[in-house]
Amino acid sequence: MTHPAPRAASLVDPLVLDGTELSSRLIMGTGGLSSLHTLEQALLASGTELTTVALRRYAPGRGDSLFAMLERNGIRILPNTAGCYTARDALLTAELGREALETDWVKLEVIADEDTLLPDVVELLDATEQLVARGFRVFAYTSDDPAVARRLEDLGAAAVMPLGAPIGTGLGILNPHNIELITSRASVPVVLDAGIGTASEAALAMELGCDAVLLASAVTRAQDPVAMATAMRHAVAAGRLAAGAGRIPARRHALASSPMAGRIDTDTPAGTPDDGPGADPAGVPRGDWAPVGQRP
Repeated sequence: MTHPAPRAASLVDPLVLDGTELSSRLIMGTGGLSSLHTLEQALLASGTELTTVALRRYAPGRGDSLFAMLERNGIRILPNTAGCYTARDALLTAELGREALETDWVKLEVIADEDTLLPDVVELLDATEQLVARGFRVFAYTSDDPAVARRLEDLGAAAVMPLGAPIGTGLGILNPHNIELITSRASVPVVLDAGIGTASEAALAMELGCDAVLLASAVTRAQDPVAMATAMRHAVAAGRLAAGAGRIPARRHALASSPMAGRIDTDTPAGTPDDGPGADPAGVPRGDWAPVGQRP
């Protein structure tokens, strides 16, 4: 029997979404698993405190076991408008969710077509503007276009959620440059949403400056969902720590970790001045990435 990892104090600083503090920076979706027991084990193993649920799965008065399970474990619900293709449908779905779940939070998804499941940007912007005007706190699932992300923020989105790759593909982050550009310009939380296939990609998202990662298929369709959820939990924490630690610059040439002074050099005649540690005959420090045209 597999046991979920116990909840413990977070290794990283809390995530703040719309003024609400969450100890985990991993948000996990609930779609893709038929076993409610396995889903519960995976959610607990992930350490998440926030999960997305498609509003079309909610049936008032049914005593839904999914919602009861989430309430029992203290996991907050972020209702989403999955399956909506127009701004009008998204608005109607969001209003139903607010009434049913008594929350102004909504993950806004407006999909262009079934083949790509990519966001319809025109409808997305329209829906964001209208939902914000109605008092919703909009978490907008969007493309990896930095201009669109900025526009969503200008319209009042509480968070922007660019995709790493199309939903369910597991292709990872196809355009890390764009994701980094989005995070560097944003003044609202950026949540990498969709495309993650394995733990290293979740860590990369955090290293690119994302505030959190949202995933579902990578866990729910893994051969061992609980083990993958545990891996994602640690990957997100590791990526966050690495992003704050400051990575070393990439270099073209090797750079010894130990000082070069004192090494045995049988080619240097006695009395020849030492160029100092890490310097080559031209005076260019070994390991520094000097432009090709400036090297001898």
